[in-house]
Amino acid sequence: MTDSPVRPEPVGPVHDYERPDGQQLVDALVWLLDLETIERDIYRGVSPKESLQRVFGGQVAGQALIAAGRTVDPERKVHSLHSYFIRPGDPAVPIVYTVDRVRDGGSFSTRRVVAVQHGAAIFSLSASFQLPQEGIDHQSPMPEAPDPEQLPTALSWLKAHGIMLPKFQLEWPFDLRWVDPPSQLADAFDGPSEEPHRTWMRAAGVLPDDRLLHACALTYASDLLLLDSVLLKHRLSFRQEGLRLASLDHAVWFHRPFRADEWLLYAQESPSASGGRGLAMGRIFTRDGRHVATVMQEGMIRLPSA
Repeated sequence: MTDSPVRPEPVGPVHDYERPDGQQLVDALVWLLDLETIERDIYRGVSPKESLQRVFGGQVAGQALIAAGRTVDPERKVHSLHSYFIRPGDPAVPIVYTVDRVRDGGSFSTRRVVAVQHGAAIFSLSASFQLPQEGIDHQSPMPEAPDPEQLPTALSWLKAHGIMLPKFQLEWPFDLRWVDPPSQLADAFDGPSEEPHRTWMRAAGVLPDDRLLHACALTYASDLLLLDSVLLKHRLSFRQEGLRLASLDHAVWFHRPFRADEWLLYAQESPSASGGRGLAMGRIFTRDGRHVATVMQEGMIRLPSA
């Protein structure tokens, strides 16, 4: 990662289900995560031209993790992050990230990052980094799933079911393959499933050999689907008119090395929902069954007014 990135040309227009080249989308993600250095421990990031009405949560989390990682010895690898979404981000203006070097110990480094827009905090993140160490090792087994090559892309799947997507979703830099139907077809289910919702995912092109960048890319992708597991428990759909959702917090634990541009199985479930909030958990596995990350997120879920 360089402090003065060369900006690629923006992704061109997309109509219906046409999509830019996958490598172009991944290069745009790398550009998005390559923050500008303003001053020591102060960085600036931007949002894509085509975006949501508010900044995508995975984007601000990934950028904040990049900011934290730039202040840490490269030998120390991120092993966890905990974050809160404080205010909706404005995609039309840059985001300033300030890093607090909380502690550098013998094995661990702790950083706190605050993302600011319009003079107010929109997001906060704490991240911990560790020198590689040996120790005990065990993991949960990976759920069974068909090979991703046997499954249609999410884009093809949605097109086959007559579901149209806005332009910003067509430009997601990840190839998604649903093993289990997503919440878009929740009203067709017989009832909620107690089994985890499984999705294969990988970056749509090749990422540079930068372990922090792969962690940031995975953080970005981990926010794409997680609240789906809460909706599926109640046969609700993202497409339901009047349904309102927003991520409240997001945490990731990184257990083992991985590449975000190789197939990863994302197994998601929701252990609880109450008080207008839903809790979601995801476990991420490599294709050979290594458990590489665990994700937790609570989201606000408000039902349509009666």
